Amino acid sequence: MAKRDAPELDRELAELPPELRWREWMRRVEAVLFASASPVPREDLARVVGQGASVELLVEDLAVDLEGRSFEVAKVGDGWVLRTRVAYAPAIRAAADLGDPVTDLKEFDVAVLAAIAYHQPITRDGLKDIFGKEISRELIGRLHARELIAPGPRAPRRGAPYTFVTTEAFLAHFGLESLRDLPDREGLSDAGLTDEG
Repeated sequence: MAKRDAPELDRELAELPPELRWREWMRRVEAVLFASASPVPREDLARVVGQGASVELLVEDLAVDLEGRSFEVAKVGDGWVLRTRVAYAPAIRAAADLGDPVTDLKEFDVAVLAAIAYHQPITRDGLKDIFGKEISRELIGRLHARELIAPGPRAPRRGAPYTFVTTEAFLAHFGLESLRDLPDREGLSDAGLTDEG
């Protein structure tokens, strides 16, 4: 069966009055965010709206349009995602098959992930210094397979060790726009959630 050519997308929608044109662009942005498994950057959203349209304003209007609904637009890294509001997490856990790649991580795995987030780029030796023991290649492999970490920059010398950094999937899973949104380490320590003094 021959593949049919997709019709060209009318980005400008010149035949629509301005108000309807804006609403259609907003719905296109919503559809792209809904269908995407990862954060969608501005450049990709700009491909479905008119040349003079502000993607940022469209996303803002979509966020307002979704107020009072069970999901919201969230900024993650350099892009946006649609995600369920935190208030509905218990209902989702009670009834939905999440297939979440992070839920089967052990407590130590999550601690290593947090150490990478706070100290990135970090080497396995750097992690060993933090935890007082060698971090297994299997653990690093699990975090990498789930796309929560990725290789980071290496020193420009021969034999320099590999480093690790967190990814946009990490940000999305933990509901962060950027690493600046991580909880303050001093506050975590004061709350007794870390071993740091």
